Amino acid sequence: MKKMSLRTRVLTGAVAAAALGAGTFGAMSANASTPAAAPAAAVKADTADRNLQQSTHLTVAAATKAAQATLDAAQKENQRVSVAVVDRNGNTIVTLRGDGAGPQSPESAVKKAYTAVSWNAPTSELAKRLEQAPNLKDIPGTLFLAGGAPVQVKGAPVAGIGVAGAPSGDLDEKFAEAGVAALAK
Repeated sequence: MKKMSLRTRVLTGAVAAAALGAGTFGAMSANASTPAAAPAAAVKADTADRNLQQSTHLTVAAATKAAQATLDAAQKENQRVSVAVVDRNGNTIVTLRGDGAGPQSPESAVKKAYTAVSWNAPTSELAKRLEQAPNLKDIPGTLFLAGGAPVQVKGAPVAGIGVAGAPSGDLDEKFAEAGVAALAK
């Protein structure tokens, strides 16, 4: 890439600033002379419409409750872990890094939670599927190690809980299941 001279950089910056200023002034002038538009009417959707679908999501309070129950279960066994709770779409709702948990554990917990909710199965079961389909591990954002558990409502996944940091995935998954169980209380 060719390096620009100081003069060229100064002139380019001045032109950009002038264009930005002119655009802002023009927008302000247009807004000052144009009357406010009437608010758009709300669009009503018929809930019987077959094009609509309702879904169930955890609240932040419920996700936090599950995450804290997970950390509490780990602390009872003197384990330093991180926990993540993701929604049905894999978006992180809450992440808690326990005292002394390793620096890799929050990211691993999110990936385990995402993997569990994506396949609606504990990640320990999914790790076994790698023998038949090793390319599963190549899906971005997933982690096929024990420690993730789905949260289900009527058999459908609504969230995932992932735990990372214990010396074994079995312990991670045990703590994740404690978080799922806390939601049933």
